[in-house]
Amino acid sequence: MRIVPISFLRRGGIFGLSKAGRRGATACRKGSGLVLHGLVGQINAGTSPADAPALFCAGACVKNPKRQPCCRSTGADRMNATTVNAHRSGHDSDRIDRNRRQVRRWLAVVLVALAVLVLVGGATRLTGSGLSITEWKPIHGVIPPLTAAEWQEEFELYKRIPQYEQINKGMTVDEFKSIFWWEWAHRLIARSIGFVFAVPLVFFWFTGRIEKRLRWPLAGLLALGGFQGFIGWWMVSSGLAERVSVSQYRLATHLTIACLIFALTMWIMRALAPHSEDAPPTAGARRMAGIIACTAIFQIYLGALVAGLHAGLTYNTWPLMDGALVPGGLFVQQPWWINLFENPKTVQFVHRLGAYVLFALTLIHLVSSLRAAPETTHARRALVLFGLVCLQATIGILTLVWQVPLAWALAHQGGALVVLGFAIAHWRGFYGEFPREIADD
Repeated sequence: MRIVPISFLRRGGIFGLSKAGRRGATACRKGSGLVLHGLVGQINAGTSPADAPALFCAGACVKNPKRQPCCRSTGADRMNATTVNAHRSGHDSDRIDRNRRQVRRWLAVVLVALAVLVLVGGATRLTGSGLSITEWKPIHGVIPPLTAAEWQEEFELYKRIPQYEQINKGMTVDEFKSIFWWEWAHRLIARSIGFVFAVPLVFFWFTGRIEKRLRWPLAGLLALGGFQGFIGWWMVSSGLAERVSVSQYRLATHLTIACLIFALTMWIMRALAPHSEDAPPTAGARRMAGIIACTAIFQIYLGALVAGLHAGLTYNTWPLMDGALVPGGLFVQQPWWINLFENPKTVQFVHRLGAYVLFALTLIHLVSSLRAAPETTHARRALVLFGLVCLQATIGILTLVWQVPLAWALAHQGGALVVLGFAIAHWRGFYGEFPREIADD
């Protein structure tokens, strides 16, 4: 049996077939137009003349077989239409794979950029640089001071805020530059991420590479990123009038939204990737994975409160805190709940408890998964997740005991992102890949 491409038939002319073939093609044209797809336009050279009309009508029959006079009866006709459908399905699958791979690569770049932004933001906070730029200029702020006069002007603006008067009084212009560059870099990276996200999004959208179900979620992520820029300035403004640092409430809000953007980006990226077909090890494994992911985000929020209150610089012992497992003086402020946000001792203690809870959850999840189905991908991911949580806890303890050195504090913040990202990917693994949308031709 020999397969002849449709291009060969075109060179000979379709009317070079039998009379039956001509009548079949004419019938298709009268029905709703002869549809010959280059990709699937093939005909069996050994086919009898009687079968030729069905082969030529296959493209039209796929569209609407009830309207095609030549596509209504024989099993051979249906078999030929099925073959065409298989070719088209394979073509659509290849196209979807290619598009999803491109979108995944783009989102991976976004994830790396977000991680860099969070780390630079952490360095900005730890070096006391966050209030060095006292004005919000979304466009003009891209260009830093270039002359001595411009540097002096920027420095004079900084001298007006309480942080300079109470902490950095007597600072020179050169010393001011060292804190200015951290904040400027943080803002520049944030603006750059807007372009890294928006430009490819527009390109993929208008070239049809983004599936319909993802268009508005991705547009929503872009909008959330823009809102995050406003939150950043709202945070900075809290330290320009009456405080020498930013509000811990606003800092926690800013970091948590950044981590939500990171988590949602990871969720979408993993949903576009192939997954194993392994069944969940237990009935509650997927629910537990979601609880772990949400706990990781909440733990990051608690860590931001610790950072905002500089609570990590006190009670630098472990496992005891102030000489006890449960220290006294946790609820000395009134009302009692305000201690959870404004008492440095209480905030640090709650952050420690959050770490213990996360450790316990991942351990329980690991043990139950290994007992039920140790050979599954889900169980292996649970093992990796538990290992990451243990490593992050170790870094956190060392950071506390060594009184928050810059490098270890940044490692702790970066480790939080790694744990969160893997927890989200692990959770998404229980749902698998997004169903594929087959576009209509």
